[in-house]
Amino acid sequence: MRFIFWPGPNNSWRETLQLAQHAESTGWDGVYYADHFMPNAADTSGPTSECWTTLAALAARVPRIRLGALVTGNTYRHPAVLAKMAANVDNISEGRCVLGLGAGWQENEHAAYGIPFYTLGGRMLRLEEACEVVTGLFANEKTNFQGRYYQLTDAPLAPKPVQRPLPLLIGGGGEKQTMRIAAKYATDWNVWGTPELLRAKQVVLDEHCRAIGRDPKEIQRGANALLVLSDDPETVERMRAAGRPVIAGNAEQVRGVIQAYADAGVDEVVIPDFNLGRDAATKVAVMDRFANEVMAKFR
Repeated sequence: MRFIFWPGPNNSWRETLQLAQHAESTGWDGVYYADHFMPNAADTSGPTSECWTTLAALAARVPRIRLGALVTGNTYRHPAVLAKMAANVDNISEGRCVLGLGAGWQENEHAAYGIPFYTLGGRMLRLEEACEVVTGLFANEKTNFQGRYYQLTDAPLAPKPVQRPLPLLIGGGGEKQTMRIAAKYATDWNVWGTPELLRAKQVVLDEHCRAIGRDPKEIQRGANALLVLSDDPETVERMRAAGRPVIAGNAEQVRGVIQAYADAGVDEVVIPDFNLGRDAATKVAVMDRFANEVMAKFR
């Protein structure tokens, strides 16, 4: 089981670097970062750091661990440009980049920046073509592609990623399109959910794999959930009732939830910092308790 820390893009660069370095030094396996330009809220004035420049900086400052986008909005960048960016981060990190990719969903930032939002169907069609573009560029000396939305003519990509292949993580739980695309192109798949949801979704992913003759075991599976590590039963129950996927309880209970993810076939659990406290010191305290009382039991 891998454990990934997910600092929010509203953190300052100084805080993001501090949290990432602490995660690396205390045994976490990776740091992922969201790809957004502004808050998804009525008040959009808060700071939001850009994903791929942050990952490049982390690649140079934080050793050992996986560094990835969770996930890149495909609508924000031409996929050939994104492939170039990811390959460069993989070289800076000496082979630790994860290219997370999704269709894009946050409408307000599309509107604010004048980026076409398209229909859901249109975004999914573009995502599928983008997967073919980036995987082709990573694999081939020159890539030609004539899609409905993207066209490449003798397109080079050098230097190539250190990793062959560079992990392509598809994020999302849409069973008809997103998971079919993941089955075709992804090395990793990720979704928000409980162990029960992950177990059910993986049945769908495996069916898509079998339909195209791919071994389902070739795809790593990841789950995101909010961490509530507390000895206060009222706090735990309040968070469980809030409706979002949570890993909640005291240390023993949280270990039980992680074990349930492992039993469901999950390879990677992603813990966001969104609810862990207002400052880095508070977040670090929760990270350390989780590392010492939970993660250590799965090593």
